Amino acid sequence: MALIGVFDSGVGGLSILDEALRQLPQHDYIYLADSANAPYGEKSNEWITARSLVMCKYLANQGCDAIVVACNTATAQAIAQIRSELSIPIIGVEPGIKPAAMQSQNGIVGVLATEATLRSDKFNALLATLPDDCRFIKQAGAGLVPLIEAGKADSEETLDLLGKHLAPILDAGSDTLVLGCTHYPFLSKSIRRLLGTTITLIDTSDAVVRQLKRQLEALDKNSESKKNGSVTFISSKNEVSLLAMAKDLLSNDLNLHSSHAVMLGEMS
Repeated sequence: MALIGVFDSGVGGLSILDEALRQLPQHDYIYLADSANAPYGEKSNEWITARSLVMCKYLANQGCDAIVVACNTATAQAIAQIRSELSIPIIGVEPGIKPAAMQSQNGIVGVLATEATLRSDKFNALLATLPDDCRFIKQAGAGLVPLIEAGKADSEETLDLLGKHLAPILDAGSDTLVLGCTHYPFLSKSIRRLLGTTITLIDTSDAVVRQLKRQLEALDKNSESKKNGSVTFISSKNEVSLLAMAKDLLSNDLNLHSSHAVMLGEMS
């Protein structure tokens, strides 16, 4: 069995952890949420890179066999640096604009992501590889992550803000919407209220976990077991709140896993 680290600026990476627990329940997990500094998407590139590296080094020092950087912003800005300094597999996430371009019927794709992700070289390099006949409507979701972090994903306040962000995407006639932040799958219900059921939502958590599985198999760390592994939740802000939100947001039953939460100590 493996020990897998899952790192995010806050609770967004729970969408990745949820899929990992579904596909790979036999492993042990450490979920590290830097909620004291969320959201990352509105911070400088230099800060994001430095902080993400510190967090991943912490997970490596806990003995993790692999780390999932379950944050689009951290992946976009910092994953090259993280991979250069750590010798274990590092799996990142990125907006699913390629599958969106393939699935769109009318060639108009909305991309809801953080400002940092949309301005990153990594995102724009990926965008440049896609067909010119597909039009991408890029929209920063400013203010959404703090609301999700506060447990207000389904609130009217969130719905109102989300409606403003989605208006340009709706007005452009997009038939596909990329959820370009791991927090945003938790807004799916509100997005459906605003855009209806005909628009296709692209969430890449399944692809991320399949890549994690391939990396574990390469390490010979993916043996089958009927016993579920443990989940440790670590927060830089409030470990009790993180565990409560995990129980609320995860579709997997945490009672099937040994789980507990601890507070992150001082870090350089």
